[in-house]
Amino acid sequence: MSSKPETASADTGLEGIIIARTQKSKVDGLIGKLQYHGYNVFDLAPKASFEEVAYLLWYNKLPNQSELDGLKASLRLDRQLRPEIIELMKVLPRTAHPMAVLRTAVSALSAFDPDADDNGPEANLKKAHRLTAVIPTIIATWERIRIDKPILFPQKTLDHTENFLFMINGAEPDETAVKALESYLVLLADHGMNASTFSSRVTTSTLSDMYSAVTTAIGTLKGPAHGGANQKAMETFREIGSPENVDAWFEGAIANKRRIAGIGHRVYKTMDPRATVLREDAKALSLTNGGSKWFDIAERLEQKTREHPYFIERNLYPNVDYFSAIVLYELGIPDDQFTPLFAMSRVIGWTAHIMEQWENNRLIRPRAEYVGPEDQPWLPLEERG
Repeated sequence: MSSKPETASADTGLEGIIIARTQKSKVDGLIGKLQYHGYNVFDLAPKASFEEVAYLLWYNKLPNQSELDGLKASLRLDRQLRPEIIELMKVLPRTAHPMAVLRTAVSALSAFDPDADDNGPEANLKKAHRLTAVIPTIIATWERIRIDKPILFPQKTLDHTENFLFMINGAEPDETAVKALESYLVLLADHGMNASTFSSRVTTSTLSDMYSAVTTAIGTLKGPAHGGANQKAMETFREIGSPENVDAWFEGAIANKRRIAGIGHRVYKTMDPRATVLREDAKALSLTNGGSKWFDIAERLEQKTREHPYFIERNLYPNVDYFSAIVLYELGIPDDQFTPLFAMSRVIGWTAHIMEQWENNRLIRPRAEYVGPEDQPWLPLEERG
């Protein structure tokens, strides 16, 4: 007698499936609108600091001056990387991808945190502060290690964004660079139930700790279909080489049915609002640095896609990865460090969702639709073909 047939239908990629309620961010892909707890990113990107957005996502309110000062002080105290983690990073191959190094270092941090397995609200807030503060230090430290330059330690007089640019580049940044990176970090802080946030909540739902959940999220973000797309976008611009080559490259890509990194989004059916802001940041940085070649390539390639029926019919526009690649390049960030900087921003969203998952947790356990054979007869080993 056969069992009762499955009644639920499989939806590949869980598209359209709601798996949680959240107060963190709202994405409206039809009109290209993104809000963090009700605040439009078009207002936050030019006006809010990274620390203000972190406070907003963690506490569901914008901080007053005293609260902001307190958060900045907390993050400054937690920036220092333990010597044991630095020694661990030094023994890794210099060819290791920075995302693999970041994933390893974050996982190792849990062994030194006395609150690692305490999943209470206060302990989780402390861990959110620590992870947000130290991830930039891990990224910058690995960059200095792999190019054989002296490690630069965090500066207590600098805010979050300024301090990171100092540690990775070895000089205090100018105002244009700080503004551009601050805008980038604000814009990527959270984005609904994206793949890495979902994976962090799945891990959390098993009653695992925040370090495990963030390590899971980093591994998810590493993929080129998610956070790794910004590196792929810059590789595309490099392959094109100059604005004069865009048209021929584009025709070749269409003929060979190549995907164009940074064009199209699973949710947005119009321009990604983050890309709108980052386009202007990319342009401003390019002009400040005295050369707009990469921006000109990106802008011309975008124009070609907006003229082609394939992209028009499918509502494919530049996403956040497209112009962010130019921004990060102009800031002197190596291509393979683009995705770690994505993690440096998104960690506040991950940790906010992890804490939200704990508030009303239930094990996330979807079902799969079985499509294989059934009731096969057992054959002894000697009878198998």
